[in-house]
Amino acid sequence: MSPTRIIPQPTEQRIAGSAAPFTLIVSSRILATDAAASVAGYLAGILRPSTGYPLPIVSPVDGDVAGPADIALHLDLADSSSLGAEGYTLATSEAGASITAATPAGLFYGVQSFRQLLPPEVEKHSVQSVAWQATSATLTDRPRFAWRGAMLDVARHFFSVPAVKRYIDEIVLFKINTLHLHLTDDQGWRISIPGRQELTGIGASTAVGGGSGGFYTEEDFASIVRYAADRFVTIVPEIDVPGHTQAAIAAYPEIGLPGSSTAVYTGMEVGFSSLDVHADATWQFLDDVFRSVASQTPGPYLHIGGDESHTTPPEEFPEFIARATALVAAHGKIPIAWHEAGRSEGLAPGTIGQYWDYATPERNGAELAASFIEQGGSIIFSPADVSYLDITYDESTPIGQAWAGGPTTVQSAYEWEPTDVLLGVPEDRMLGVEAPLWTETVVTSADIDYLAFPRLAAVAEIGWSNKDNRTWADFSARLALWDPRFTALGIAAHRDDPTAGLAPETLE
Repeated sequence: MSPTRIIPQPTEQRIAGSAAPFTLIVSSRILATDAAASVAGYLAGILRPSTGYPLPIVSPVDGDVAGPADIALHLDLADSSSLGAEGYTLATSEAGASITAATPAGLFYGVQSFRQLLPPEVEKHSVQSVAWQATSATLTDRPRFAWRGAMLDVARHFFSVPAVKRYIDEIVLFKINTLHLHLTDDQGWRISIPGRQELTGIGASTAVGGGSGGFYTEEDFASIVRYAADRFVTIVPEIDVPGHTQAAIAAYPEIGLPGSSTAVYTGMEVGFSSLDVHADATWQFLDDVFRSVASQTPGPYLHIGGDESHTTPPEEFPEFIARATALVAAHGKIPIAWHEAGRSEGLAPGTIGQYWDYATPERNGAELAASFIEQGGSIIFSPADVSYLDITYDESTPIGQAWAGGPTTVQSAYEWEPTDVLLGVPEDRMLGVEAPLWTETVVTSADIDYLAFPRLAAVAEIGWSNKDNRTWADFSARLALWDPRFTALGIAAHRDDPTAGLAPETLE
């Protein structure tokens, strides 16, 4: 049994439970060089409101030694060979607290573990009367996979900039480093494209059920990207084509198949819309969109969707995917597509496939996933029956859907292993894992919290922790200790005991 409540489980940990703990006091300081200043500021922003302590950030100079109540952040490039780009060491004792990493990202993930060693009240935004102690421990930690993602669908229902930033702050607790934003679908277009005003004038005007819709201006999107980057999260924009495109077709009818409806759509069905693969207007449109989205997104990726294109002529779909991935690559981004795009034998080199079919062998799209590997790419794992966060927990879940073999319990979200899903795919071609949250039934931040947590924590541990050390008994024991922390954070997480934790409320 793990001796701490830390999620994801650290690679190595030694707990001295009988030893005197680290204690934060009013005179405590945070010692950090200029290169670690941003992470030090983030840590101070967590600790100051709840402790009420000033916690000055001090740049160490010759002779300035960390005291027993101080927190020291060390950047040590010599550790890069053992810790990698995101690993860290963390030591807490009566002699002080220290986090060491080769990069600021590693320090940031060390901070996430450190805050979990402190009492849950540290997450509150008002001064608490608590002994601020952390168990005496030594951790050496590094991630298993480079890609540890969450996806938020802002197309079916639109979520404001503050709501997206709130979700970013929640996901980094579990060392998630990628936020995939599903920006376009039949029900809404959510990103501004210069020169294509009808996309936001018409395409963004509604949502599932006929809501008011919404979109991100260039300034809004830049704000999200900056906020994420400050927390070492890469934003991955998705423009879903050639299907899931009714909002775009309503704005620009010339890009749809002949005879397509030009009305905005507020339902929940999928697979009925498609771009006209052969229309010059379609490719001018895509060139404009991909160029703009690429320029607005400093990260290396651009997701083109490619799933459920049921009305695209089957013989034209592979041709479309080949041309679309090449266009993304021409605009300087690595293309990503859902695994159906593996039907194309002309993928741009290095195109990444995102597998969303089931984890069970009888529903396995191994042949499509293998196509990405054969063409020089890699795979992100998002099996719908275990990692889709919008699936209900059980028959009593008030929101969500159950189509993907659901319900999906927290245990089933935890007890799957990527190497068992697509046999024959080498682990070094497995980029990582991602937990999508589709929002047909999700309207508020409270809805996001309820469906995402704690299942996102389960998927995050699959992405971070050593597979040989993971057991459901251990994880569930640690998770049980998280109830007061979820409450302190204001996260309306699902509880198996419906009387525990927060009452559902609108947080947005």
